[in-house]
This record gives sequence, C-alpha cells and structure tokens, in this order.
Amino acid sequence: MKPNQIHIVPHMHWDREWYFSTEESQILLVNNMDEIMDMLEQHPDYPAYVLDGQTAILEDYFAAKPENVDRVKRLVQTGRLKIGPWYTQTDEAIIGAESMTRNLLYGLKDSRRLGKPMMIGYVPDSFGQSAQAPMILNQFGIQRSLFWRGLSNRKGTERSEFKWQSDDGSEVMTANFPLGYASGKYLEDDAKALKTRMDKLLNTLDQHANGQDELIPNGHDQMPIQQNIQEVITLLNQLYPDRHFALSTYEQFFDAIQKQPNLPTVSGEMLDGKRGRIHRSIYSVRMDLKAYNARIESKITNILEPLATLAYRCGIPYQHGLIELIWKELMKNHAHDSIGGCVSDKVNREILGRYLVAEERVDMLIDFYKRKITMAVKTATTQDKLTLFNLLPNRKSHYAQATVITKADGFQIHDAKDQPISFHVIERQKIDAGLIDRQIVAHGDYEPFNQFMIELDWDQEKYGYETFTIVPTTQALAVEARSTKTIDTDAYHITFNDNS
Repeated sequence: MKPNQIHIVPHMHWDREWYFSTEESQILLVNNMDEIMDMLEQHPDYPAYVLDGQTAILEDYFAAKPENVDRVKRLVQTGRLKIGPWYTQTDEAIIGAESMTRNLLYGLKDSRRLGKPMMIGYVPDSFGQSAQAPMILNQFGIQRSLFWRGLSNRKGTERSEFKWQSDDGSEVMTANFPLGYASGKYLEDDAKALKTRMDKLLNTLDQHANGQDELIPNGHDQMPIQQNIQEVITLLNQLYPDRHFALSTYEQFFDAIQKQPNLPTVSGEMLDGKRGRIHRSIYSVRMDLKAYNARIESKITNILEPLATLAYRCGIPYQHGLIELIWKELMKNHAHDSIGGCVSDKVNREILGRYLVAEERVDMLIDFYKRKITMAVKTATTQDKLTLFNLLPNRKSHYAQATVITKADGFQIHDAKDQPISFHVIERQKIDAGLIDRQIVAHGDYEPFNQFMIELDWDQEKYGYETFTIVPTTQALAVEARSTKTIDTDAYHITFNDNS
C-alpha cells in the first residue's frame, strides 16, 4: 500500500560558518529569526518551526537582540519553536566522545533554560554517524534519532525507519532522510512545476518508507521561512487526492512510525556515501587545527576536570561556569564544516582564534587549581612548596619531573615528615626576574632566578597528590652528568637515557 500521510516539517539548517564567517551569518540570522517569530505569532494554525537542533545560534541571536529573549521563551514553552538538544551541530567522527557528550549536556541545559528541548538526536548534516550515538543519546533520555548521511543498504535495510543499536544494547528509534534535509526547500506554488518535482521526490520516498508515513523537510542552509507554505500544501492536496499533506513536527512523525510493527534493526557506524556524500577526505584537512583540538580536549578531560574535582574536595569551588565557557568555545569549532576544515581560509583563522582562547583559559585554570590545592595543604614550615599530582587511575611509572624556581643556588626537598628525599637535576637555567614577578623588578631587584628541571622517584600510584617543602641551601646544585647507551643500525641511531 502506498504511503498516504506526508509530514512537511519547516526547519532551517544553520551553518554558523562555512565559506562565510560567523559574523556574516549572524546578519542573516537576525533577519531569519525575526521572520520566523512573526510567522509563528501571526499564524496560530502554523504548528511549529525547527531551529536546527542547536542552541548556539540562539546565543548569536540574543547577542544582537537581547530584548527578544522572552519572546523566544514564549514560543519555545508553547512548543511552537523547536530548539535543542545540541549546543552545536557537531561532527561525530573527528571529535572525542566526551565532546559529543558535553555538546548534549550544554545544549539541553540551554534549551531547558528557555523551555522544553526537542528530544531527538537531530543531526541533519553530520558527515557520518558514530556507532555509539544511541548509547550517548540514551544517557540523556533521548530515544529518537534523525539524520541524513551515512546509511545504505549495506547496513541490512533499505528502509528509512529502523531501530539503531550501539554495542552496549542502547537503542534509538531512527529515521533517515533518503534525500537529505533540503528535499522540500522552496516548494513551488506553480502546479506544473510542483507536480514534476514531487513525482520524483515521492517515488524515492515510497521506495524507502517502512509504513504509511513519509517525511519532507521544508528548509535548507540559511533559508528564510517559506511564507506561502500553507498555500503550497493546499495545492499538494489537490494534486495528490490519494495522499494527505500537512504541516507537522518531527515529534509527530516519530509518534506515527513508533506504531509500525517489525521495524528492522541495524547497528554500527554510518559512514556509507551511497545516499549522501560523507566527505571522508576532511579527516586529513587542516591537521594542525585537528591536533590543536585533540590537545585541548585531552587537557580538559585528563587534567583540568580531575584537578577541579581534587580542588572541590579541598573546599575550593568547582568553576562550572568557566569550564562551560571553555567547552562552548571548543564546541563552536566542532560543527561539521568547522572541525572538518571544509571552510575558507578566513574562517580557519577564526577557528584558530577560538582554540587560542580555549587553551588560554584551560592553561590558566589548571595553574589556578594547582596553586590553590598547594596553598590549601598545611605544612610545618613556611617554606615554598612543591606539589606533585597523579591524575591517572592506575599510574605505573615511578618517575616524575618537576620545575623548581628559586633565588637560591641550591635546595633540598622534604616530605611531610620533614625528611629529605633524593632527586636529580637534569636542567638548570637563569630566568629574568621580570618573567617571574614584574613587581620585583619595579622595586629595583634585577637578580635573576634559578630554574631547575628535576627528576625524582615518586611512587604515588593512586589518583591524588603529594606536597613537599623546598628548603633553600647555600650549596649550589649542578646538572648531573648522564651516561648514555646507543644502538646503531643501518636505519636507526637510538640513544637511551638512564631514566628511560
């Protein structure tokens, strides 16, 4: 039986940047948002509009129109404006899993601040889908997924609707756009042109539909709301009397397909390009920025947030707001075009700027927490302190390196029992006093500092830290001579240090 219920869902896919910059797209966004809200407010029979599943564009809009926050709230709270669940329309293959998780965390947080989020894992243009997406979505209570790129019959089904499982058994009811998210853009109001176009579109949808319901997304990149869509739908119902076309929402479409029996089940990642380009070549584009992103992700998850947790146990506030700012700055670069590098050189410079901002915040907050934790440790003396941190759950190596900066030519390191411990000096250099504290130089003290790179045997295996005291001495410390061992072959010259 031919499907007869056609759900037309108005939406706007919003690339914050692409061959144009975020600043350029913001100009169009302000105009589009005003038109969308006018339409929703002036036409109560217009059910809803989907704002691309990401809240970052609302931040861009409110930056220019803060007076419209309450206006947006009213439309979100009444279900007329669909927002969330993401913060940005993230790529799923290049970024880390924790970044994808935080994208949902902050997107849902922003959405709930304004009203109710759209609880669908909506990624209309991501260049491939992660195999673990169902698990991540389920962790946030999301049971539905809607995407375009990546599906083909190699997954075991030709159907547009199916159940998608991850390796842990998590499952989402899933719909796929067989013709992409722009198949219903700018629908014609001329009967002949509309019939010609829709015959081809419906033929493809009919081949992939699992039941009686089909989905036509009415929108495109940066596309303004189609003002005459109601007239076009009236014309469609006249042209196809055996079908019923109506404005709908993604939720209504899922409610309908949820009732379909015997839906196929698929698993694994979606990286096939049969129905839509996956752009696999972007994995190797602008590797400098991709490496920058990986470094910052690692610093946040492996250093900053563990330190913040340790600090919280010492009574030091956990800086949620600052950490959210860092993640959001990073996630603005995680949109599929941005992290993929398929953008203009001008935009790549803006992406680099965001990485610089994010990493500066990360590094400063890491230093802040290390200092605050060290200051919180009470010692028997007022000597300078050295704190070593182990942020790994099962640390094996006993070697640790640290930097000690002091005016003294030498020093000892004492443990909590005031017993000296042994260490090696592997590097020593003079540091200009102005680099340490400009106030010192301002008061006329130009005497340089000594910076020692030291190595010590530290057997801390559990997650945590240990604080030592630095006791200055008059005996100068020298860099210790280090023997080397080498292996020479036709292909390699390998040198082993004693601390390897």
